[in-house]
Amino acid sequence: MAEIEIGTVMVDGVSTFFRRLAGDGPPAVFVHGNPTNSEDWRPFLERIQGSALAFDLPGWGRSARPSPAEFDYSMDGLARFTSRFLQRMAVDRYSLVVHDWGAVGLIAAQEEPARVRRLVIINAVALLPGYRWHRTARIWRTRGIGELSRLAARRPLVNLGLRESRADWSRHAPALVDEVLAQLRDPAGVEAILRLYRSADPDRLAAAGARLGTLTCPALVVWGLRDRYIPARFGAAYAAALPSSELVELPGAGHWPWIEDPGVVDRVVRFLTIDEEFAPA
Repeated sequence: MAEIEIGTVMVDGVSTFFRRLAGDGPPAVFVHGNPTNSEDWRPFLERIQGSALAFDLPGWGRSARPSPAEFDYSMDGLARFTSRFLQRMAVDRYSLVVHDWGAVGLIAAQEEPARVRRLVIINAVALLPGYRWHRTARIWRTRGIGELSRLAARRPLVNLGLRESRADWSRHAPALVDEVLAQLRDPAGVEAILRLYRSADPDRLAAAGARLGTLTCPALVVWGLRDRYIPARFGAAYAAALPSSELVELPGAGHWPWIEDPGVVDRVVRFLTIDEEFAPA
């Protein structure tokens, strides 16, 4: 197993934490969702051969949390930051893997689709028509109530709440619960969450994915069908919107499908590292 380098880099004055694997060729870039961070991608980084890069978005994980007066936490602001991070890291052509709000990387990719070698979408926020926010997101999007949600960041409640992300309602590993608790107990971390969700009205989500068809690279859409946050039909909709895609549906998995089906890691790594021409199933 290659050593995973960790470090920080300044991007537009924001100290940004990253994990990196050295290697030849265009890197695989992993963009995490909410309320976790690049730790999500450790199983993939431990398996992949070749260059790879994962980072914590500003406001999440071990990256800095600038005030909203100094940083744009909207989905478009985070998409622009993702582009600038890649520029700062001297990444030109790359493969992209996104989960949940890692969809900000997908927004950025539509600006220069020719740079994307391969694309993997795993239960990502729906940049598609017809999506309506789930219950927790509606709380975060509601002024006053969202701010008060930090008071509920207690281990028993978070542990219980996270169970709905699993297909069988079982407990998550304590390490993941710890990551979520750290985010939800930090006032600046919660502010980043609220700003992001409040920037994402359903019509704006659909508009943000209007150019998905320009991503003509080989694409793999992996969807846990028992995701209670983003319904199964959006996995199929992503696959339909991408010109050269394969859809893998997992009936026994929820929002983090690789946690419940570790075979997802190998499937994604194989897809990212094959060299021959891709032919959709």
